Amino acid sequence: MGKFVVKTRKDGEFQFNLKAGNGQVILDSEGYKTKANCLNGIESVKRNAQDNDKFERKISTNGKHYFNLKATNGQVIGTSEMYESASGMENGIESVKSNAPDATIEDLDWQIKMICIIKRK
Repeated sequence: MGKFVVKTRKDGEFQFNLKAGNGQVILDSEGYKTKANCLNGIESVKRNAQDNDKFERKISTNGKHYFNLKATNGQVIGTSEMYESASGMENGIESVKSNAPDATIEDLDWQIKMICIIKRK
């Protein structure tokens, strides 16, 4: 089963990654100003991942394939890694479709804070 990993970036914004059951990152979010907005982004991925029309297939300037997952309003909510082939990209899309709906949420910031609190005691 997949999982969403929430973390704080160096610039203070929140970001999530969707990881497949094997631990590979299959979707990255952009930065969010608040954790609540980041969590809303995760819910949007869960809702939109089953709709094939929400996946925008693209080719980068270096010829590699990737995709964006878009929300109903057209905003990009996640971007894939770069793939060497269109078939690899399609496999990535299928992985998002199968992992996102039931993925758990792991909050790395919360875990780090708990470790610091435990070490202080």
